[in-house]
Amino acid sequence: MTTNGSQQNPIDAVILWVDGNDKKHQEKMLPFLENKAIVQSKKFRTRFDQVNEIKFTVDSLLKYAPFIRKIHIVTDEQTPSFLKDEEAKRQYSKVNIVDHTEVFSEYEEFLPTFNCRPIETCLHRIPDLAEHFIYLNDDFFLINETKPSDFFQNGFPVLRGKWLKFDEDIAYKKFKKLKYGHKSAQQKAAKLIGFKKYFNFKHTPHPLRKSTLREYFENNNEVFVENIKYKFRNHNQFTPQGLANHIEIKNKTCVLQNDLQLLYFRSYKKSLLWYKYKLNSKSKNKLFLGLQSLDLCPPKIQEYILTWLKNRVS
Repeated sequence: MTTNGSQQNPIDAVILWVDGNDKKHQEKMLPFLENKAIVQSKKFRTRFDQVNEIKFTVDSLLKYAPFIRKIHIVTDEQTPSFLKDEEAKRQYSKVNIVDHTEVFSEYEEFLPTFNCRPIETCLHRIPDLAEHFIYLNDDFFLINETKPSDFFQNGFPVLRGKWLKFDEDIAYKKFKKLKYGHKSAQQKAAKLIGFKKYFNFKHTPHPLRKSTLREYFENNNEVFVENIKYKFRNHNQFTPQGLANHIEIKNKTCVLQNDLQLLYFRSYKKSLLWYKYKLNSKSKNKLFLGLQSLDLCPPKIQEYILTWLKNRVS
């Protein structure tokens, strides 16, 4: 397995984005919900709502990963507000808006979808996507200078994480009701490739190779269709990133790294002082910042974090 070397190939970035505050998007969702009232639930809405973080995601890529060739934003008939005027189009010339209909071409029957996993399953179908690309959500940011070798070495993806047992192989979990979340979806991906344990990845940017996903799904179309057919998340689905990772591990075409180089906030229940300390003292040696569900953050803390982030990536 290669562990060093420079990266000479073009690298793209891919971001999934949705403006869940858009009334048109909410109305599009309603026919597929048994409980229509859930669309106003905070717990449900947080997967879709946003506070314009995507501008900082894009700005962070432009500042800290200038080697990126193109930034593809995959959306459903939407465009982030900061990209709508002519001046912005010049400033953000690397940005390419990709509609769901483009990546679901020939599979439009499964649209609309309100589920990131079908869209992730179609990432390799983005027109003019580079063979090497970095996939990240719109709540992830680069916060220090990166190099191509932080993501790919000798053309192989750098995978950050650690090996874990499947939940059903952990004694104390045998007596608990199994949860169907992010870890479960990773485990399903590992099992598809024949592993007896799984390489658990966290919420960092994911280096991927287009050909890895394309070749697998061309040879396993039934798996592809099964994973894109669900309008909302379903426990039968796997993460395509996890699938690609385990294919690369099996083929020894990757570099494994334990250090996530990540500062990650999943909730916002601590004091403002704690977030100030973390952002100003713990970010120096990190490459990535994750801000999950920032829309649920208390106003004062949210304002501070967004101002800090703006200053960091401007």
